[in-house]
Amino acid sequence: MTDILHPILVTGAHRSGTSWAGKMLAADSQTGYISEPLNVLHRPGVFRAKVNRWYQYICDENETEYLAPFRETLQFDYHLLTEIRSLHSLKDFLRMGRDFAIFYNGLMRGQRALVKDPFAVFSTQWFARRLSCRIVITVRHPAAFASSLQRLGWNFDFNDLLDQPLLMRDHLEKYRDEMLSVKKDDILGQASLLWKLIYASVHATRELNPEFIVVRHEDLSRDPVTGYRALYATLGLDFSSRVERFILNSSSSDNPKELSKRKTYSVKMDSAASIKNWRKRMSDEDLRRIREITEDVSHLYYSDEEW
Repeated sequence: MTDILHPILVTGAHRSGTSWAGKMLAADSQTGYISEPLNVLHRPGVFRAKVNRWYQYICDENETEYLAPFRETLQFDYHLLTEIRSLHSLKDFLRMGRDFAIFYNGLMRGQRALVKDPFAVFSTQWFARRLSCRIVITVRHPAAFASSLQRLGWNFDFNDLLDQPLLMRDHLEKYRDEMLSVKKDDILGQASLLWKLIYASVHATRELNPEFIVVRHEDLSRDPVTGYRALYATLGLDFSSRVERFILNSSSSDNPKELSKRKTYSVKMDSAASIKNWRKRMSDEDLRRIREITEDVSHLYYSDEEW
């Protein structure tokens, strides 16, 4: 398999810009965008394996139930009959039409698969080794991440991690007590701890795999064209004038500076202005708390001046 045909995995914590990065990298007409097969709510037409936990960890010891389904997904093998049997609403039907079109175009045009999936972030080594994926990991300032989850009211249940013995063994055992002590209604504390767990793992994994690409959301937001042009070159993608227009349209200052809660997955935003949104929402006390929880890891990605 030549490098240009290697599938691409775009991952990182949820709410860290993975959707934006994935869609901008898939603006190349030879790339097909596949969204979140490891989401517990994924559609069976896209990925036929059952996923029971957020941030499901995959490694050699439990790959049997995931390897063949992922190979099918990366080859744009859509499970139409399985999807039809699972339909329960008009929304499901419309999603089927969208996903079938993506997979059909990917198959007919021989596109290179790009999987955007934040929930694969602990499994990047497996994706690289077993599926020959090129790995792109987005990182977003911990205060911006925590602020986003707090604004949306998104809790995180750490039992999804604690109940995965292989994940705990390989990545998270040292944080067990912290996960057990976090309160169920403390979104800010949950978000800060989750950020620390994810990006401690990312740092350790990249030390072993220097070819993995780690990119800060803020750097892409400040200068999207330059940032994405560099990523395109590294990944062997074609940065055409069409791609450049697509990126400029997505990040234009004419776009909203902040998305409404009804459009949490939109990728059209004033990217440069959005960098500062968390500073307007967070109190000094909240910032001190987030930094205290994440400091062991956050200094690897952000300087004192960026707080």
